[in-house]
Amino acid sequence: MRILIATAGSRGDVAPYTGLGAELRRAGHDVALATTDAFAPLVRDAGLEFRRLPADPRAPGGATAGRELMRAAAAFVMELGEGFADAVAEGTDLLLLSATTAPLGWHLTEATGTPSLGAYLQPTEPTGDFPPVVMGSRSLGRFGNRAAGRFALRMADRVYEEAVTKLRHRLQLPPASPSEIRRRQARANRPVLHGFSTALVPRPSDWPSGMRVVGNWWPHHDAAAQLPADLEDFLRAGSRPVLIGFGSMASEDGARLSEIAVRALRGAGLRGILQAGSAGLVADGDDVLTIGEVPHALLFPRLAAVVHHAGAGTAAAALRAGVPAVTVPVAADQPFWAARLAALGAATAPIPFRSLTAERLADALHRVVTQQAYARAAMRAAHHLATEDGAGQALKAVGQLTEG
Repeated sequence: MRILIATAGSRGDVAPYTGLGAELRRAGHDVALATTDAFAPLVRDAGLEFRRLPADPRAPGGATAGRELMRAAAAFVMELGEGFADAVAEGTDLLLLSATTAPLGWHLTEATGTPSLGAYLQPTEPTGDFPPVVMGSRSLGRFGNRAAGRFALRMADRVYEEAVTKLRHRLQLPPASPSEIRRRQARANRPVLHGFSTALVPRPSDWPSGMRVVGNWWPHHDAAAQLPADLEDFLRAGSRPVLIGFGSMASEDGARLSEIAVRALRGAGLRGILQAGSAGLVADGDDVLTIGEVPHALLFPRLAAVVHHAGAGTAAAALRAGVPAVTVPVAADQPFWAARLAALGAATAPIPFRSLTAERLADALHRVVTQQAYARAAMRAAHHLATEDGAGQALKAVGQLTEG
């Protein structure tokens, strides 16, 4: 089969699909991944065909106020819709849709007859178990959580409204609103796979039967890959270090964050590795090393702890390695995942990014490294994650869909 996976956003929104795509390719499928230009090397390194989506995922991030953010997100989605239609026009037998691309992909499925399967990295379906992931982690009660979940979907539909109108016109489909199409999908009980662990989010009992939680899709990395020599030397030169990184977040705050990180590490008496990321973290000294991108699967098992922004992928990677965390959530779904890690006992209470100080970070680092309960909780979660086979479950679902 020719399978097209479509996703857009930050690295954490793309990397898991490289592993899923590689697994599908190993099973004999011809797999393409449609995403933005920045991730073309990531896609090709996994042995997948790259198809370009022209949208700039940084555009929504530059907005701060509610209305401004909605406008920026709508512009991002508009561009995404145009590029997505072009990517599908190159040919495919099956669409795998992320939470971001699904509200556009449904229309392409309708127009072309190409079947589709949801492959989400976040839970978006309303439930009484927890509030929408974009609204943080504070429960509003079962009724309130469900109501908030429905409201979040209505807000998302507003973001997609103009793009959907334009896309349906291009595809020569009769007019239909995003919310109307979403209701149609719900009535049909379309299958959606969720690529995260039940250790973090057990499947809500009030979800429709088509919604499944299958376990993580891990980013692809070359089986022969090794850590850079300077990093390997640093790891061997002393006690287990702590990694501090904020991924694609905090892009204009590098100098301040670097100073906080180094002061916190030295205040807690720990060796550290700073991952540059979008913020451009950097530090000098025998007790601190600065690195670029390296596979989490190779580095994390050799650490004492990880300080991260609680993106879904990084949160799962630390758990997989059995390593406790200090979370510094910035925005979007990060407070949700940070709270989940803390509830498991595998992380300290989250430090909101705006409240981050060297003193608070040093205190959290001291606790997470010296109090063994955190490491034990992380190891319990690691054993749970090891029983899950997210890519294998997705492969099975693809087979069932095509047989049906």
